[in-house]
Amino acid sequence: MGEFKQKYMFSDICTVINGRAYKQEELLDKGKYTVLRVGNFFSSDKWYYSDLELEANKYCDNGDLLYAWSASFGPKIWDGGKVIYHYHIWKLIPSDIVNKQYLYYWLIFSKDRMLSGIHGSVMGHLTKNGFEKQQIELPPLKIQKSVADTLSCLDEKIDINSRINKNLQETAQSIFKSWFVDFEPFQEDEFEDSELGKIPKGWKVGTIGELIADTLGGDWGKETEQGNYTEEVIIFRGADIPEIATGKKGKPPTRFILKKNLEKKRLSAGQIIIEISGGSPTQSTGRTALITRELVNSYEKPLICTNFCRALSFEKDYHSTFLYSLIQYLYNKDVFFLYENGTTGIKNLDTNNLFNPSFDRNQ
Repeated sequence: MGEFKQKYMFSDICTVINGRAYKQEELLDKGKYTVLRVGNFFSSDKWYYSDLELEANKYCDNGDLLYAWSASFGPKIWDGGKVIYHYHIWKLIPSDIVNKQYLYYWLIFSKDRMLSGIHGSVMGHLTKNGFEKQQIELPPLKIQKSVADTLSCLDEKIDINSRINKNLQETAQSIFKSWFVDFEPFQEDEFEDSELGKIPKGWKVGTIGELIADTLGGDWGKETEQGNYTEEVIIFRGADIPEIATGKKGKPPTRFILKKNLEKKRLSAGQIIIEISGGSPTQSTGRTALITRELVNSYEKPLICTNFCRALSFEKDYHSTFLYSLIQYLYNKDVFFLYENGTTGIKNLDTNNLFNPSFDRNQ
C-alpha cells in the first residue's frame, strides 16, 4: 500500500493557528468565556475565564483538532463546547486532502518523532515553523477514513472500559468507607475507645508510615543519551497519574538516567507512586497510582517516577492495596490540603506529618 502514499509537509495539509497569549492578570475566576490552557488539556487543573472579545479563530468548539505544543504535548479533538484556547495550544484546520480523525491518530502515534523537535531546557516547546515543516505520508482519503473509523471504534471501547473502571473505583471507595471508616459490618461487635474515637475491639490505631517499608525518590535524567546517562526509561509524572490510575498507559516521556539510579529507583508491581509537588489552588498534591503487574508488562522499557513523586514499597502485598484505598479516600476528602507547604508557587506535600502524624488526645 506504500505506493499509494504521497509525502507532504504539515503546511500543505493544515493551517496552524496560534491561541491567545494571556497575561496572568487577564485570567479571571469568573467570566464570559472559558479559557482552555495546557493544564486543562490532559489533566484537571483549575479553569480560568476571560471577558475579552477575540477574533473568531481564537475560539475553538466541539470537533476542532487542537495540539498542545509546550510542557505537555499532543493532540486532542475538543468536545467541551466553545472556549478560548491559550497560546500554548494550536488549532489545526485540515485541508481537503487529509481526514481530521486520521491526522489526530497520526499525531498520537508519531509523538516521539514530533518531540524530536523540542526546544528549550526549562520548559520544552515546539516551534510553529518546525511543526509546519514536519513531513507526513498520506494514503488516499478513503483509506484514511477507514483507518480513522477503526481506531475510533477501538477508542470508544476503551472509553466504555474506562467508565466501567471508574464505577468500580467508586464502588471500591464506598466499600472501603463502609468497612474502615463507618465500621458498618462490625456494628454488632464490641467497640472500645481510641485516640480517634470508637473502634472495633481488637483493632488498633496506627500511622500510614507503619505500613511503608521504604520510600524511594524519583529521577528526571536527560532528554537524550549522553555520558553515563545510558539507561532509557519511562518516567511517570504527576500529570500522568490520573491516566495510569484508571488502567491506561498515559503519555509519560522517555528519558535517560544513570545505571546506578535505575537499579535503585526502578518501579515494580505492588508499589504506590504519590505526587509530592505540584497541585493547584483547587487541586491538592498527593495524587496516587498503584503500580500493577499489567502496567509494568505493558511497557518495553523500565519504569521510574519523576523526582516530583515518591515510590512507596511494602513488605506485604495487602498493605499496598489497603493503603492505596486509604490514600484515595483521604485525597477525595481534600484532607491533603492540610498537609501542604511551600511559598514559591509550587506546593509540596508534607509526607512526614502525613505518614507519621502525632495524635493529640485533647482534640
